[in-house]
Amino acid sequence: MSAHPDIKPGGSLLIAWQLKDKRVVLVGGGQVAAGRLVHLLQADALVTLIAPSSNLNNEVRYRITTDPLTMSRITWLDRLYEGPQDLDGAEMVLTAIDDNEASLKIWEDAKGLKIPVNVADVPPNCDFYFGSLIRRGALQVMVSTNGRGPKLAALIRQRLEDALPPDVDVAIEKVGRLRELLRDRAPGVGGKLGRDRMQWMTSICETWDLGELAQLDEPSMRRLLDEGWDHNKKVLKHDDIFGRRFWKHAFLEESDAIWFAGGVLIGGLLAIMHLRRRIFDTMLDARAHEGTAHHSHPVLHRTPAGL
Repeated sequence: MSAHPDIKPGGSLLIAWQLKDKRVVLVGGGQVAAGRLVHLLQADALVTLIAPSSNLNNEVRYRITTDPLTMSRITWLDRLYEGPQDLDGAEMVLTAIDDNEASLKIWEDAKGLKIPVNVADVPPNCDFYFGSLIRRGALQVMVSTNGRGPKLAALIRQRLEDALPPDVDVAIEKVGRLRELLRDRAPGVGGKLGRDRMQWMTSICETWDLGELAQLDEPSMRRLLDEGWDHNKKVLKHDDIFGRRFWKHAFLEESDAIWFAGGVLIGGLLAIMHLRRRIFDTMLDARAHEGTAHHSHPVLHRTPAGL
């Protein structure tokens, strides 16, 4: 049995395609096009959208005319696709229209220009597929069935998303910032230094869980570097950083916590005093009631028979 991973043919190459400030042509303005448009805009692409005004759904129209974050990134051509000249300068082409003949023409034009193309709902005419996407900040997870079952991909994606911890996106941002600080402290590309940086960051991520990583702030990151990386690349644990800070923060710096604890203590003492007063008043009332009962019902002495 080989120690190397088995090759399983029939898959796709899942990559994170960088489209920032690159031109993408999207033909269509309906519901499917709206979903494609969201993916492109979240990738910071420059989109040329080709569709008559009568074919725009509400979301697409909003992105084009109203959304301040997207209006400047969309060039809208209020007409049908006209020919290969519409693809000039494009690095990707997407079609999302109901006209099969027009979709085939766009596919042929894109292939002739050697531009990657996706024809919605026609897997054989796709150089790539859109999967079901999880997006949490910088985290992106795509589930793909290679075009075989989009609905199943969506259901699987939902289960995966439900299993993610709520602060996973925060943890990723904090780890990214720690990497930046490490690169500033130990600059350079490749070689032993690059390997050491990678190994140290890997060890941090394996030693700290996601919730602990999400707690990192600038002071704790610098302390990790000062007392860890700078000391023979030691990997400190969460308790090494936050365990020693807890008492200092709780009793010396966190005045709000002190006031809160004091309030709880005083409130508890007042509650005990109030309860004791109620018990004392109840005892007095009981004694007073007992005395009243004694005077209101005198004891009758019976005279013995025969006297």
